[in-house]
Amino acid sequence: MTVARKQQICVEETPYYHIVSRCVRRAFLCGEDSVSGKSFEHRRKWLVDRIKFVTSIFDIDVCSYAIMSNHFHIVLRVGDTSEWPANRVLMAWQNLYALPLLCDRYLKGEINTEAELKKVKEHVAEYRSRLMSISWYMKSINEYLARMANSEDQCTGHFWESRFKSQALLDERALLTCMAYVDLNPIRAGMAKALKDSDFTSIKERIEQNSTWLSGFGKGKNDLPFYLSSYIDLVDDSGRCIRDDKKGYISSKTAKAIDQISINPESWIDELKGFKSIGFSAVGTAEQLKDFSQKTKRKWSLGHTLKPKLE
Repeated sequence: MTVARKQQICVEETPYYHIVSRCVRRAFLCGEDSVSGKSFEHRRKWLVDRIKFVTSIFDIDVCSYAIMSNHFHIVLRVGDTSEWPANRVLMAWQNLYALPLLCDRYLKGEINTEAELKKVKEHVAEYRSRLMSISWYMKSINEYLARMANSEDQCTGHFWESRFKSQALLDERALLTCMAYVDLNPIRAGMAKALKDSDFTSIKERIEQNSTWLSGFGKGKNDLPFYLSSYIDLVDDSGRCIRDDKKGYISSKTAKAIDQISINPESWIDELKGFKSIGFSAVGTAEQLKDFSQKTKRKWSLGHTLKPKLE
């Protein structure tokens, strides 16, 4: 049974979410069709370019991403548009969708009555909410890709599964584990042998371009409290261990980064291997999961049954 999105996303509890969107039928997001021999690699650039464009408009940041053959992972941080002025909200929204005539007139300074202004304010409130909505963010990405792919394939119908999957990341430990999990997807899938060969991933982009559009490391209040270089070392060492199917060890360069969020170096590889992207609505401690489930009005979460409080 599907779960209502409001029971999976609660930005008051955490701004961080892991999203997975998967193709339906025998659809290709990228890769090569062994039957027809046709390559779909160019679609990965379509997707990354669209993610960057939509991210520049929404108050939602990308912490990590990985574009696979029939699905993609993305870790998002939701912002807050409550302080955005009306003009900014409307100008941002019109970059993606057509504005009502009344809102267009407002931007041109042609609103003359209180009734018209009231209606514009209603539109602004709706668009302000959408500009920090993961559902609308994903809709703006997936609809565009579906149209492009269906046009190229000369077919109609769904390109993506009906709904994307989402996981709430309730603390820094969960966030770091999920980001590393996402960045290592091509390594685990055998698509790449090293991080520098992991095309269309955030980790390769961070290594080669030091991209400023990606979030997670910096001086923001919700950023991870260590350097990007430490994270890259951590992912690289973790990738070697997973690829060789050995627990291995965490190098001295990355141990300090792990200690900052109370991760045990001896259990880190096991945790990374055990990270699941399907079937888990949130990731965190038992207490955090209970609080999150109560906020989202769920009766259970990850094996924890929440008994209703007696009045």
